[in-house]
Amino acid sequence: MANEKIILDKRSKKKDGTYPIKIYLRHNREILIATGYSCEESEFANGLLSKRHDNYKVKNAKLKSMLSMVEMEMISMSASGKLEDMTDKELKSHLQDKLFGKVSDSLKEKKKRFADFLNEFLETKTNAGTIRTYITTRYNIEAYDPNCTFDTMDKNWLMSFDKWMASRGLSVNYRAFNFRNIRSVFNYAIDNDYTTLYPFRKFKIKQEETYKRSMNIDQLRKLMNYECEEHQKKYRDLFMLMFYLIGINAGDLLTLKHENLYNGRIEYHRMKTNKYYSIKVEPEAMEIIERYKGEEYLLSFMDGNKTYKDILKQMNNQLKLIGKVERKGLGGKKTREPEFPEISSYWSRHTWATIAADLDIPVETISMALGHKAGYKITNVYIKFNHKKIDEANRKVIDHLLGIKGEKDM
Repeated sequence: MANEKIILDKRSKKKDGTYPIKIYLRHNREILIATGYSCEESEFANGLLSKRHDNYKVKNAKLKSMLSMVEMEMISMSASGKLEDMTDKELKSHLQDKLFGKVSDSLKEKKKRFADFLNEFLETKTNAGTIRTYITTRYNIEAYDPNCTFDTMDKNWLMSFDKWMASRGLSVNYRAFNFRNIRSVFNYAIDNDYTTLYPFRKFKIKQEETYKRSMNIDQLRKLMNYECEEHQKKYRDLFMLMFYLIGINAGDLLTLKHENLYNGRIEYHRMKTNKYYSIKVEPEAMEIIERYKGEEYLLSFMDGNKTYKDILKQMNNQLKLIGKVERKGLGGKKTREPEFPEISSYWSRHTWATIAADLDIPVETISMALGHKAGYKITNVYIKFNHKKIDEANRKVIDHLLGIKGEKDM
């Protein structure tokens, strides 16, 4: 036993570039106790925070107090003979209890299941869609190995879990989505000093390029003008409205209220990402909106206490059935030759992007239109500039679909 001190643990770099500050001591082997503080390497000197660190005086006073408490407790236990029979894990638990008033040692944390940490991680999330994805991952993990922990989830465990998912017919990209969620929980645990283990250093998450779900311009024109069955027309119109609104998500479109349409633009926050969108409503889109004008919602599809998921399911089913239809005999069974057997509502988004790219619209404008660029600070002037470019791009795509010539290159 000797030389308790405060150190910067450079083995555990956090996402923000800082390192955790810990109390170091030796018993049988070295013991590290997290203090709850962290800093950059340049902000730590001679066992304390330097003047470079914000509020360093207050934090240093707390660190010194914690170190003094550990030193006094070590002296007391040594004098009483209690220290001699304690294991490192027991000693660490005891000191943490003295420092923080609770037992939170690594031994007990390791006994917690991975699912328990995942649940704690979920408490930091507010987006319902994000929460659902992690619940799906938790379900898969508990079906495979409900008692797994950070200790047991090494590279071999990840490989075995991958093989298990594959044996159940789950796609490469679905498995990748589960592994990314697991990795996020590991990162959360490392950031909060629950573990230093990280199996993803040696495990590569495999990803497959997704099938491009889009139509070419001739296919879209065919769908737009197709003499489909009467009950299918409203779903075809809904698809075209989504296209005219730059591939707006079906759930977002169906749940729009009248107040979302203001001054010739549809303005809303996307359910999935909470990102703000402002889309100019072109005449082709407005004509469809007026035709299907709703009472409570912007569109009538949601009238009658239906859910957007029910409508979306019916829409996708009916779009796939559009095509030649023959009925043999009066009241006989219909035979179909679908023109678009793989289509779904999401194709409107991919199709818009594909046509825009074919028209040599800049990738930056396409990305901005689809909401792929986010998270940076820009001025109101630049926001207006982006809206103008997006509006021009959408008009150019619609004109191309309708065969309108002479639009200016952007």
